[in-house]
Amino acid sequence: MKLQDSVIAITGGGQGLGRAMAEYFAAKGASLALIDLMPEKLDEAVTACKVAGGDARSYVCNVAREPDVEETFTAIQRDFGKINGLINNAGILRDGMLVKVKEGEIVKRMSLSEWQSVIDVNLTGVFLCGREAATHMIQNGDHGAIINIASISRAGNMGQSNYSSAKAGVATLVPVWAKELARHGIRVMGIAPGFIETEMTQSMKPEALERMTASIPLKRMGKPDEIAFTAAFIFENDYLSGRIIEVDGALRL
Repeated sequence: MKLQDSVIAITGGGQGLGRAMAEYFAAKGASLALIDLMPEKLDEAVTACKVAGGDARSYVCNVAREPDVEETFTAIQRDFGKINGLINNAGILRDGMLVKVKEGEIVKRMSLSEWQSVIDVNLTGVFLCGREAATHMIQNGDHGAIINIASISRAGNMGQSNYSSAKAGVATLVPVWAKELARHGIRVMGIAPGFIETEMTQSMKPEALERMTASIPLKRMGKPDEIAFTAAFIFENDYLSGRIIEVDGALRL
């Protein structure tokens, strides 16, 4: 699959990794359907994609709501006439211990809302968007690819019961969908990033960032363009399907 003239939908496309991937693909001549909840961020990302050389349109959508997702992908199909690729990138964090104890006393427990909100966006959102993208691809006869953005946290990370569980589910959907959709000419892959330089990590305290970086064998965090390059490699290699590529500087060996 060539990125030139392809239509790629990206959830969480208004900022962070989503925007970085969008700009990278735009520079290669792709058209982008950017999906996010924040209109102002979407507007900035659309402008950046057009400056980079590709067409782009924005879609305000809550990926955890089925009607929103159905309407959004119908609109993408109407606007572009096809869908060649999807990157399931949207995600949120609500970190916390399952049960936090201080001086022998339980001071906090992860709430059901903290659990459910992460599952809704990070896992259910992937299911809904993947289903809608695959539906339109099959109906159109558009061969293409779906990329699920997982995380090395899928192996289990302290303080992330909700996030680790969701990302484990996201990763598991990769081989399931790859087997189910191969007959329709649709490939499915996953990317599991480690620590990447984004707005979220830049807001961390310097000492926390220093400790984090020291734990990475390559002694640096990844750059958003390195995730974008990996996604482009997946899209352009038509024999890749059903696997997760970890981009983590050898953090998880």
